[in-house]
Amino acid sequence: QVQLVESGGGLVQAGGSLRLSCAASRRTFRNYAMGWFRQVPGKEREFVATILWSAGNTYYADSVKGRFTISRDIADNTLYLQMNSLKPEDTAVYYCAAKISPAGLESSHEYNYWGQGTQVTVSS
Repeated sequence: QVQLVESGGGLVQAGGSLRLSCAASRRTFRNYAMGWFRQVPGKEREFVATILWSAGNTYYADSVKGRFTISRDIADNTLYLQMNSLKPEDTAVYYCAAKISPAGLESSHEYNYWGQGTQVTVSS
């Protein structure tokens, strides 16, 4: 069982930056990919970005491309999301997730493990 713990959320003004972290409880060598999703009340959980854990390939939602950067530290079993040029519409609870199979990189249903979420609020 993998436990994921997010940190780094908070309140920021539009145009500002935040960096989210996700620490995994054990070695993540079995993880095919790790990613970030976000959710606002009343809406489906939305794909933000994912990274292939070994290869390092990255994938982004169009809404964050050019503003967010996903990265990982394999030695520390930690996933990051650098968020720049934040907009009020980026306000959501952000979740870290891990998957052990290649299928459905952008589908929340294909991820096996989830963190508890961290709130990001962007004021206008």
